[in-house]
Amino acid sequence: MMDLDWPETLIRLGVATLAGGAIGLNRDLHGKPIGLKTLGIVGLSTATVVLLALQLGEPGKIADATSRVIQGILTGIGFLGAGVIVHESEQFRVRGLTSAACTFLAACLGVVCGAGHWKIVAVAIALAFALLTIGHRIERRLHRMLGGTDEAHEAEIRERNGRR
Repeated sequence: MMDLDWPETLIRLGVATLAGGAIGLNRDLHGKPIGLKTLGIVGLSTATVVLLALQLGEPGKIADATSRVIQGILTGIGFLGAGVIVHESEQFRVRGLTSAACTFLAACLGVVCGAGHWKIVAVAIALAFALLTIGHRIERRLHRMLGGTDEAHEAEIRERNGRR
């Protein structure tokens, strides 16, 4: 059985909460339906369950039970992500996929924080923020370079600004 001391437990749960909350803050700042509190709780809850599974497993190993807990978390989080995805019937558009992916990422970060792998957390957060910050601009630029039209992007910008 693995026994974590209080500071290590606090660090693992705290970083998971902060990592999920940071992803949620980005979603919140972009007016998306999921934000800091929700994704912070996703990160905290997944790290909490992973820590429990690690406490019950063999020292230094991810036991079969821990593996099943992680699988269950990632399956269950799909339902939360699905709740974020909205289909707009009048325009036949699906929205919220990035927020759903962020929900899944917050859960994964919680799992990794629970396991105490800080390098993975740091790299994942850095890459996530790079994608969330400049991904749309890169996507538009590549779309233009490869011969696509800007109609979908222009319609989205008009819709955000309240014009149709």
